Amino acid sequence: MDIARQDSTIHNYSTSNYIATDPLPRDQGQSTHLHEPNWIVSRADPITGRKIDDPSGLPTLVDGNLTIYFENESTRKEFMDMPIDHPFHLVDNPVDEGYDEG
Repeated sequence: MDIARQDSTIHNYSTSNYIATDPLPRDQGQSTHLHEPNWIVSRADPITGRKIDDPSGLPTLVDGNLTIYFENESTRKEFMDMPIDHPFHLVDNPVDEGYDEG
């Protein structure tokens, strides 16, 4: 399937059962695009969902490597006051017969 020529491997693509087993040169090293970025910036207000074009002077929240921009201080306060747990209680299933409470 491969023809050796001048110390390099040449693929014979014309065969009907060709299987590419040699990695491409770009695949021989670890990609940096697969890893988490160093800094994440959210330019959409998480409360209103509106995109923020110019975040300069707007309220922000910095949490580790995440920066969240808000349209105004009231949406920032509403976000900060939001409970961390589920916003409403799930209905209890007193008869647990393998049913999910979903």
